Amino acid sequence: MKEILFVTGGCRSGKSRFALSFADRGFERKVFLATCQPQDEEMQQRINQHQKARGPEWQTVETPTALPGAVTSHKGKADVILIDCLTLWTSNLLLQGASQENILTRGNALTKAIHDVSCSVIIVSNEVGAGVVPENRLARTFRDVAGLLNQKVAACADIVVWMVAGIPVPIKGILSNQPPSTY
Repeated sequence: MKEILFVTGGCRSGKSRFALSFADRGFERKVFLATCQPQDEEMQQRINQHQKARGPEWQTVETPTALPGAVTSHKGKADVILIDCLTLWTSNLLLQGASQENILTRGNALTKAIHDVSCSVIIVSNEVGAGVVPENRLARTFRDVAGLLNQKVAACADIVVWMVAGIPVPIKGILSNQPPSTY
């Protein structure tokens, strides 16, 4: 049965680990859509750690900005698609000069693509609205757009989980066959 799972939470809250364990519940054809672009050695090391944690059974597609098309291109070719993560996708688009309207339009295209595929989809995103108001315009725009995209994706998801200190807290839908805590 197709499920759309949205996993959000703070940095290092266990979002990616939980999403991977959810995807390991019996799906065979697994596709990982990676939005991160390594800008330095430390970020490359993080990417390497994530790739190692996924294992060879995952098909990884690097898609820093073309996320809706990447989802659509796997229609009928995957049992589960894991998108990690929506906030890096947003950042990549902003840094390329995309407007808030353009990014939200792409967000609509993404939710349509997610609904159009027949497989389960897991979307990971950071919760960025719990802090203080950023002092510069770009950071405020990022926070606003990321928050609006999170709302769009949460609205289309069957299940929404908020990760807190490695513990999944369901906030929408029923989390059946919940993976064990990752710690």
